Amino acid sequence: MAIKDVLLALRTYPEPTPVQVVDDAVAMAALLGAHLSAIACETHIELPGSVLSGSLIDLSALVAKEAEKSRNNIRDLQAAFEAAANRQSVACEVISERGGTEEVPGILVQYARLRDLTIVSVSNDFDPWYAETIMFGSGRPTLVLPERPHARPIALDTVVVAWDFSRVAARAVADALPILEKAGQVRILTVSNEKKIDTIHSAEELARNLARHGIAVVLDEVRADNRPIGEVLAAHALSCKADLLVMGAYGHSRLREFILGGATRSMLGSPPLPILLSH
Repeated sequence: MAIKDVLLALRTYPEPTPVQVVDDAVAMAALLGAHLSAIACETHIELPGSVLSGSLIDLSALVAKEAEKSRNNIRDLQAAFEAAANRQSVACEVISERGGTEEVPGILVQYARLRDLTIVSVSNDFDPWYAETIMFGSGRPTLVLPERPHARPIALDTVVVAWDFSRVAARAVADALPILEKAGQVRILTVSNEKKIDTIHSAEELARNLARHGIAVVLDEVRADNRPIGEVLAAHALSCKADLLVMGAYGHSRLREFILGGATRSMLGSPPLPILLSH
C-alpha cells in the first residue's frame, strides 16, 4: 500500500518546532506524492489547585501568557507550513486542537492512528515524549526528524535498513516498503557479534524478497565489537551518506513511562538522520 496520507505533529510549547523541520516534512511528502496534514495543539499549563490558591503571585496570568505564546507559535508554524506546501505543490491541511500539557501527546496519537505515517521531530533540548507516545500508541510507522540544521536536502537516494530478523524489524520493513520502492539504493545492515541471528532466514533472503519488488539491494555486515548498537547503526548510516534509516522500535509503554530498547533509546535521544521507526 502506498503512503498517501501523512501527518506532521508540530510542537507549540515550550518552544515551537523549527521551520527547518516543516520544510523537511513537506519535502518528504512531495517525494512520496502524499497529502500532508499538520496538527498543532494550543497547549495550556496545568497547575494543581493547591498551587494556585497558595501562591502570592498571579499564576493564572502566567498560565494565560504561556497559552498565548502557544497560540502565536501555532499561527507562525501554520503560515510556514502552508507556504512550504505551496512551494512544493503538496496538497495540505492544517488541524488545530487544544489541551493541557499532559493531554497533547494523546491528542496527537488519535490523529496518527488515522494516517499512513506520522512525522515528528526530536530535539536534544526536550524530552522525546511526543515521539515515544506516537510511536507506541498509534499503531502506525513514525518518521523522526532531527531538529538541527543540515546541508543536505531531504532525499531517498540511499536508505539503510537495520535487520536482525526480529518481529519489529520485519514490521519496519513492511511499513517502509512504499519508501524503499522509491529509494535509489537500499542497504540491509546486519550487526554481527552482537546477538544471534537466524542464518536460515538471513539478510540474503530479505534481499531476495525486496528484489521482487524491484528494489536494488546492497548487503552490509558490521561487527559490534562491544560498541552500543545505536552507535553502530548511526556510524554506518552516516558512513553510507544515508538519507534515511529504517529500524524496528523495541520497548513498551506504561502510562507516561517508556521502557525502550538500547538502540531505540539512543536514536530517539539524538537522531543523527531521519529515522523511520515501527513498533
